[in-house]
Amino acid sequence: MSHVTEHIRSLALAGHAGAGKTTLFEALLHAGGAISAKGSVERGSTLSDTDPQEKARGHSIDSAIASIEHDGYRIHLIDTPGYADFRGQAFAALTAVDTVAIVVNAAHGVEHGTRTIMQHARERGLACLIIINRIDAAPATLADVVLALREEFGSACLPVNLPASRGQVVRDALMQSSGDSDFSSPGEAHQHIIDQVVEIDDEVMEHFLEGGENVLRADEFHDAMEHCLRDGHLIPICFTSARDGIGVPELLQLIERMLPCPAEVNPPPFRDEAGAAVEVSADPDRHVIADVFKIINDPFVGKLGVFRVWQGTVRKDAQLVVDDGRKPFRVAHLFRLQGKEHIEIDAALPGDLAAVAKIEDVHFDAILHDAADGRRIHLEPVAYPQPMFGLAVIPAHKGQEQKLSQALARLAEEDPCFRVEHHKELNETVIRGLSDLHLRLMLERMKTRYDVDVTAHPPRIAYRETIGGAAEGHHRHKKQTGGAGQFGEVFLRVEPLSRGEGFLFADETKGGVIPGQFMPAIEKGVRQALDGGAVAGFPIQDIRVVVYDGKHHPVDSKEVAFVSAGRKAFLDAVGKAHPQVLEPIVDLEVSIPEHNVGDVTGGLAAKRAKILGTDALRGGEIIIRAEVPLAELDDYPIELKAMTGGQGRYCLDFSHYEPVPVGVQRKLCDAWKPHAEDD
Repeated sequence: MSHVTEHIRSLALAGHAGAGKTTLFEALLHAGGAISAKGSVERGSTLSDTDPQEKARGHSIDSAIASIEHDGYRIHLIDTPGYADFRGQAFAALTAVDTVAIVVNAAHGVEHGTRTIMQHARERGLACLIIINRIDAAPATLADVVLALREEFGSACLPVNLPASRGQVVRDALMQSSGDSDFSSPGEAHQHIIDQVVEIDDEVMEHFLEGGENVLRADEFHDAMEHCLRDGHLIPICFTSARDGIGVPELLQLIERMLPCPAEVNPPPFRDEAGAAVEVSADPDRHVIADVFKIINDPFVGKLGVFRVWQGTVRKDAQLVVDDGRKPFRVAHLFRLQGKEHIEIDAALPGDLAAVAKIEDVHFDAILHDAADGRRIHLEPVAYPQPMFGLAVIPAHKGQEQKLSQALARLAEEDPCFRVEHHKELNETVIRGLSDLHLRLMLERMKTRYDVDVTAHPPRIAYRETIGGAAEGHHRHKKQTGGAGQFGEVFLRVEPLSRGEGFLFADETKGGVIPGQFMPAIEKGVRQALDGGAVAGFPIQDIRVVVYDGKHHPVDSKEVAFVSAGRKAFLDAVGKAHPQVLEPIVDLEVSIPEHNVGDVTGGLAAKRAKILGTDALRGGEIIIRAEVPLAELDDYPIELKAMTGGQGRYCLDFSHYEPVPVGVQRKLCDAWKPHAEDD
């Protein structure tokens, strides 16, 4: 079907787990004629949840994409995970759409995931739509849910249709003002919308001042809605029961006629290499700018880069480049995704979601363009949650190290909140994610997709070492073995730096006591000691080293001698400079029921936590903010679950390093067994 950009819509279904997003995704596809029959989450037959892990657990883990061709419109839908463990996929999807549809469970109302998605959408300047789902299961609570939404997110939240006959039908309140409803009335809801729109749209105000009509034409309403949605002045609320199809045709009509097209939304925050804003317009005739928001490693077609076209037209067989790459690639295959199916297309317009295959340079958040203006641009990055949960992994079988490395790299390509770290100083590979569940699922995928078994254990905490004062150190390295000898003597001084400043090295020798060609060898020896630690085996940081004197021999002085002398002089100085072991401190935010506050705060106090404050939310939920040593949180998921009956949630972000207590430092030092050194 031939389309124009004005008839393209893109929508992400997001919100708290259990709101019915996947069921609504199926219902919209069915109502739009994209599928002949609706799938079932319980039977594992939905178009979006195709991964065996999703079918086994009955909820989404990855985002899924599909499109509807209906009444001359093309609608791109993204079904996103609701669990906080997988919210990286949801946040990535929000960068690719023009409207975020926040799905709310009628029986539960505003939940943690509802607030998180709304906050993120507002930060990105996205148009928002709220869909209250499962209305037939909880018709008596619908008025209260609307009130809670307005209290939480403001008076801009207004119903554009209303449930009637105890949630069995939905009445329009946009284009008509008569009829019955389960609460309020279409006339009252219509008037509220008119009042809201009149405040911001001069043309609508003029319509009423001149004509006095209380019903707008469809084209007038679209223009007014687009203006209000773009400015956040209106957040429409509509009602559905996705399982039974109630309100779904009305929602599809609302998407087509009232939601903004790619040319009507706030321009995305693109910037050039200097940080200056770049104007991007939904013009199909300008040069191509597209953003890769999802990577899929498909076993049949290879690596897929899924992108949103923001400007220009991507055509099959076109030449594009990735980021600032100089080597173009040919778009040999251009796909539209329909769940796990890949449908070949000839072109993708501004607002379209499409995919290219087997382009190795493509990566998450890459910019695809045709290099028409020569500038490198990027989409302003999303503030993804920091993955603070870690597991150290090693292959269960010898000889699989390379296979493990490749599997981890592919998993990290697909998930912006999954990271792989190789700790040289700890001699271990650490995977990090948003929760223990997140990491367990990644280990399962390694086994099922790549046939890699691992053994996992909690990683050593990434402690650091530093010094508390200044001190001097000295070492003379002298060896004579019959032939040419080795000689180097170094005097140096160490000084503490402010936290986070790292390492500085300075040469303050005079008179050529140490020839300049040996100074890099001294620094090399110092850096060896930095990596290996001085008192507990952890890397040393925030220290300045000044070489101020020394001696050399015209024949016997060699680089190896000054490497050894520099390292041992440094260790000598650090031992006198009040060495300290530093531990990572994290910002902890815990969400719990009000009656669990005493138990949770008491438990945190026992973990050396510093309570920063508490906030009370509606519904009796309390947020506790604290700073806690990461080493104290190994078993916290289990403890919090036990204390709150499974109702507690928490998230972590790295904050800073600070010295460990004296007793902890003594234990760490006693446990360190430094390797014997050759003199």
